[in-house]
Amino acid sequence: MQLCGMKGLVYKSTGSWYSVKAENGTFYDCRIKGKFRMSGIKSTNPVAVGDHVDFDIEKKGDETVGVIKHIDERDNYIIRKSVNLSKQTHIIAANIDVAFLLITLNNPPTFTTFIDRFLVTAEAYHIKAVLLFNKIDTYNEDELLEIKFLAALYRKIGYDCIGISAITGKNIDKVKALMQDKVTMFSGHSGVGKSTLINTIEPGLSLKTSKISNQHLQGQHTTTFAEMFDLSFGGQIIDTPGIKGFGVVEIDKEELGAYFPEFFKLKENCKFNNCLHLEEPHCAIKNALEEEEISWTRYKSYLQILEGEDEHFRKDIYEK
Repeated sequence: MQLCGMKGLVYKSTGSWYSVKAENGTFYDCRIKGKFRMSGIKSTNPVAVGDHVDFDIEKKGDETVGVIKHIDERDNYIIRKSVNLSKQTHIIAANIDVAFLLITLNNPPTFTTFIDRFLVTAEAYHIKAVLLFNKIDTYNEDELLEIKFLAALYRKIGYDCIGISAITGKNIDKVKALMQDKVTMFSGHSGVGKSTLINTIEPGLSLKTSKISNQHLQGQHTTTFAEMFDLSFGGQIIDTPGIKGFGVVEIDKEELGAYFPEFFKLKENCKFNNCLHLEEPHCAIKNALEEEEISWTRYKSYLQILEGEDEHFRKDIYEK
């Protein structure tokens, strides 16, 4: 038996099998045709969570299998370098309305280089990004001041920043308001509390959580694959695996400055319209740095991405 021409939304991707929710609300386990991988998509996962797809249903005996034959054009997607294949990319999720980045000051630490790479990727693919400073119930007075400093830095650029606690429920209502009736994604390092936060927002999901490793102050990998869940108050949330690094891909050097909003505002004041904000004379961005109108941490992140550096901080290059 074969049912043709069904449409659905990809809720889970394991790399070879996909869980697709059809328009009638039924979930089907689907695969892709062998030739589908040769369609020119340079990614380790040609089908991603959040994709709208056309598929057929094939019934062979007692087994019912869906075969994905077409992906609708994506509104956007968020991408990173593949973990094992440096020249390949991995699409984390597609068709996202809001991407939330969970940030923790310690246990595990989230550095500004990671935050900035995430924001650049969101800007490049036209996705609204919101920064969630999690675990604020665990910080001392000095640490809270540091969080306030970081939040002020990113608010000045134009990003929404919310201090939250998935344990005490602080400001969870603000997060839910931004999520309602939208497709949203939580991202961040392992251990920042993504699954705990989703459980607080939607207790019925009961996602698996794990404690931080004391040895390395990193979270255990409790989420293996990206997965979408329906929310009782409207919309969907995509839970993603914890990521250690966020390699920026598919962005030309000449375009990079456009994805730093505070650079983009000043770019027209540079003497040269192709200014890379390095050693060029009369550079508006370098002038703004000297006047402390632009953050040095942001400029360091820009240099790091521009020069193709890994995410670790190289003090010898970037010290002011």
